Amino acid sequence: MPLTLDNLTVERGGRAVVAGVGLEVPAGRVTALLGPNGAGKSSLVLAVGGVLRPRSGSVSLDGAELAGRRPERIRAAGVAIVPEGRRLLPDLTVEENLRVATYSLGKKAALAGRARALELFPGLGERRGVPARSLSGGEQQMVVLAQALVSGPKFIVIDELSLGLAPVVVNRLIPVIRAMTDSGIGVLLIEQFATVALGLAAGAYVMEGGVIRYSGTAAELKANPELLRSAYLLRGSEASSAASVAETATEAVAGTEAGAAE
Repeated sequence: MPLTLDNLTVERGGRAVVAGVGLEVPAGRVTALLGPNGAGKSSLVLAVGGVLRPRSGSVSLDGAELAGRRPERIRAAGVAIVPEGRRLLPDLTVEENLRVATYSLGKKAALAGRARALELFPGLGERRGVPARSLSGGEQQMVVLAQALVSGPKFIVIDELSLGLAPVVVNRLIPVIRAMTDSGIGVLLIEQFATVALGLAAGAYVMEGGVIRYSGTAAELKANPELLRSAYLLRGSEASSAASVAETATEAVAGTEAGAAE
C-alpha cells in the first residue's frame, strides 16, 4: 500500500502554505517532490511527520490515518522523516545519536535497527565514538539517514538530501537511496537539484505556491525542461551551483544503474 496524502492543507502564520495537496508514494520506489524555495515542501514534510498539525486533509498508510498524530506514533506506524538541516544532538557521539533514535524500540529491535543502519553506512561504524559536531556535513547526513532507518520504516521522507554537500558526497548517498528502495522502502525525496531527484525517481510532483502543479512520471518531467523552468527550479544563481552537482550526480545515478544491469 502506498503512503497517501489527500487534500492536505497546512497553515503557518495564518495562511495556507500547503493547500489541498494530494500525492502517493509507492513502496519500493523513489518519488520526487520538486519546487522552488517557499513552495511549501518543508511544511508538507513536517506535517507528514507530525511536527505540524494539518488544518485539514489526510495522511494515510495501510488504512490508518496518520494526520494529527504525534511524531513517535507516526514513526511507529512506519513513516520516518529526515528533516532539512541535519538535526543531530551535537555533543552526543554517533552511537549515542543512533541510540536516541531507538528509544521507543525494544532491546532486540533496537540492536537490529542499529546493525541494519550501519550495514548501509559502514563508515559510521569507525566513527561511533566521535561527537556529531566533529563530523563532516556528509557524515552528519549519513547519521540522520541512519537514524531514520533504525526503526525499520516502510517509508522515508527526505527533505533536501544534497543541501550543502559536495558532489562527491552526494554521489556516495545515491547508492544508499537505491538500497533503501531495493529493500522495499518507499522514498519521498524533496531535493533542490532536479537532475539528482529525477535520476533516482520513478514518479514526480512539482509543487509551487503550496499546490501541486505537475503529477506524472520522472521521465516525462525530465523530457520537459520548460515545465521545470516554469516552476523556477533553476533560476539565477541556482543554475550555476546546480550544474556541478547535477552533472556528477547524474553520472553516479547512471553508474548504479549500469552496475545493476551487470
